[in-house]
Amino acid sequence: MQLVAAPASSLPGRTGYVIGRKVSVRAVDRNRIRRKLREVIRAMRPALTEFDLIVRVKRAANRVEQDAAVAEAQALLTALLAGHRA
Repeated sequence: MQLVAAPASSLPGRTGYVIGRKVSVRAVDRNRIRRKLREVIRAMRPALTEFDLIVRVKRAANRVEQDAAVAEAQALLTALLAGHRA
């Protein structure tokens, strides 16, 4: 998982998702990961309006790894907000 954050050029910030075919061959699985990531971002969105984000999934072959990737994204976003407030 890779998270790239930059100050938003205009408010509210934008979010992009990069989930390539190497992550999962099946589009259904890539879309499932994207939906889960969107839900995490949506829940944290009021605090993330100052950032343009790129969320890049490097590996998540099965459902266990997909859930782990989503949890890692949530941890990275929480760390981003904690570091921004400090």
